[in-house]
Amino acid sequence: MAQNDTGLFLPTTNIWDVLPDDADFITVDIFKELLVRLQQNMGNTSKAVDLKDTGYYTQTEFVNGQSFFPDPTLAPDDANYLTYRQVYRKAIDFGTLPNNGTKSVAHGLAVTNAWSFTRIYATASNPTGLLYFPIPTTGTTITVDATNVNITTTANMTAYTKCYCVLEFLKQ
Repeated sequence: MAQNDTGLFLPTTNIWDVLPDDADFITVDIFKELLVRLQQNMGNTSKAVDLKDTGYYTQTEFVNGQSFFPDPTLAPDDANYLTYRQVYRKAIDFGTLPNNGTKSVAHGLAVTNAWSFTRIYATASNPTGLLYFPIPTTGTTITVDATNVNITTTANMTAYTKCYCVLEFLKQ
């Protein structure tokens, strides 16, 4: 299987062929086999649900379903050496972009030195001119510090009155 073909795939049709063709009764053994197959199917479905990237973009901290590789700074004798790390997401309603300067909006996260950000991005909307652009882009940058999301512009961008920022991060 090629690297880009990896993922979690479940069959769309499950085979429940535990009854012989000529059977018109269910024995205890057949019923037990049916329960085993049902349990396996439910286990596979649970794994698929647990490993999905959730499409919620909430204004509260949220475990989004992404998993990052184990922390490479941990030693092999550490209990979490091979543990994949959960990714958290928070969306910030940033409001209007600034006029040739920096605007800061509190993100409300309790950031520590153990955190790592995996994605920081935003999109600005000018609802009057029907213009939209991603941030960062030429002339506009986005940074995050322990308290705020900061967007800096090099022109008057106040016509962009809607801006949503997305922060994704690891806590360990």
